[in-house]
Amino acid sequence: MPIEAFSPAGLRRVLVIKLRHHGDVLLATPVISMLKRVAPQCEVDALAYADTAPMLEGHPALTQLHLIDRDWKRQGLRRQTAAEWKLISALRARHYDLVVHLSVHTRGAWLVRLLRPRWSVAPKFRTGFWAKSFSHLYPAQSDPLRHTVETNLDSLRALGLEPTAADKAVTMVPGAKAEARVAGLLVQHSLQAGGFIHVHPASRWAFKCWPAERVAALCDALAAKGWPIVLSSAPDAKEKALIAAVCAARDRNAVSPAPARCVPAGIFDISGQLSLKELAALTAQAKLFVGVDSAPMHIAAAMGTPVVAIFGPSGDIEWGPWGEAGKNRHRVVASNTHPCRPCGMAGCNDSKVSACLTTLPVAQVLTACEALLAIPPAPCPRQGVTEVRRVAAPDPDGPALGRPGGGAA
Repeated sequence: MPIEAFSPAGLRRVLVIKLRHHGDVLLATPVISMLKRVAPQCEVDALAYADTAPMLEGHPALTQLHLIDRDWKRQGLRRQTAAEWKLISALRARHYDLVVHLSVHTRGAWLVRLLRPRWSVAPKFRTGFWAKSFSHLYPAQSDPLRHTVETNLDSLRALGLEPTAADKAVTMVPGAKAEARVAGLLVQHSLQAGGFIHVHPASRWAFKCWPAERVAALCDALAAKGWPIVLSSAPDAKEKALIAAVCAARDRNAVSPAPARCVPAGIFDISGQLSLKELAALTAQAKLFVGVDSAPMHIAAAMGTPVVAIFGPSGDIEWGPWGEAGKNRHRVVASNTHPCRPCGMAGCNDSKVSACLTTLPVAQVLTACEALLAIPPAPCPRQGVTEVRRVAAPDPDGPALGRPGGGAA
C-alpha cells in the first residue's frame, strides 16, 4: 500500500525512542521539543532505559516517559516477560500516530510492527526486515562530520520538517529538589554562583580520561588565580579513584607559585555525592565547566555553562559541547600532534590508554580555560546552537593536524 503523506496536523500522539547512554539521550531532546512546536496539539512520549530517565524527566514538551530496565534480563524469564508485556500494553494503549526511532536498536523495528503507527522513521541501517518496518528512513544514526544533535533532527527532516535555530536547543531540567540540594552545598562550602569552576575529569571509559597528574596541575593553576574548584564524579568506584588520584597528585605536581597578593582558592571534592539532576544544578551555577567527552560535559553545555571539553579518540565534531550560536562559549581541546585522532578506538590499538590524551599539555587546556573565563556572563536563557572552537597549541614541526571541531550549525 502507498505510504500516507505525512502531516503534523494529523498527529495526536508521538513516541520518540532513544535506547542509548545518558549523553545520547540528552542530545535527543531537541527532537521532542521540535515535535511539540510543529504539532502543539499532540502529546509527545519517550521510551528510554530507566537509568537514563533523569535526562528526560521534567522536559516541558514531554507527556509520558516509558522506561526499560536493563536489569529485566537478569530477573528470570517469567519476570522479564511480565515486564515486557506490561510495557507493550502501555505503549499500545497510547495509539501512536508517529514513532521516531533514534538508533539502530532492533527493538524499535519490532515495536513499530506491534504499535502500527501511521508513520514511523528510523536511520537507514539494513535492507529487508528493518527497512520494511518504517515508513521513512533518514541517512544515518551517526555522522563523524556532523553533530549528533543535527543527525537526530534528520529524523524530522525526513518527514519534511525543517528545524529552526531555537529547535536545536538541548534541554535538561534539574528540578527544585536538586537545585535546593546544590544551594545548600554552595552555602556549606562558601561558594558563590558564578564564582567557581566545576571540574569533572571522569568517564565510565578510562580511555577518554586525561591523566590525574595533569588534571591536578590544571586545578592548582586555576586555584592559584583565585578560582575555587569543585571536583565531581559519578559514584562508580573507578571514577572516585580517579578523583582520589587527582587529589593525591596535587601535592606531588610542581606548579608555578601564585603572585604574592593572590591567595590560592580552595579545591572541594564532592565526587560520588550528586545525582545527575544535582550535577546539572551544580554546573548551572559554575563560571566554567572542565571535563572530558562524557554525559556531564553535555549536561554542562545544556545548562548554558561555558565548557572546556578535552577530547581524545572520540570525534569532537560529532560529540562536542552544544550551546548557543555565535557566542563562542565552548572550547574543544585536542592533540594537534596525533593525526590518527579521532580514531574511535578504546585507546591506542584498543589498549584502553590514549596517547593523544596522556601527552596533552596542561598549558593547552589552561589557555582554553583562561579564554572562557575572560568572556562576560551570557544573559539567560543560554541554550541554542553552538559554534565550538578547537584550541590547539602551535605545532613546531608544521601546521596543526586533526579535523576542526564544533557542531554543525
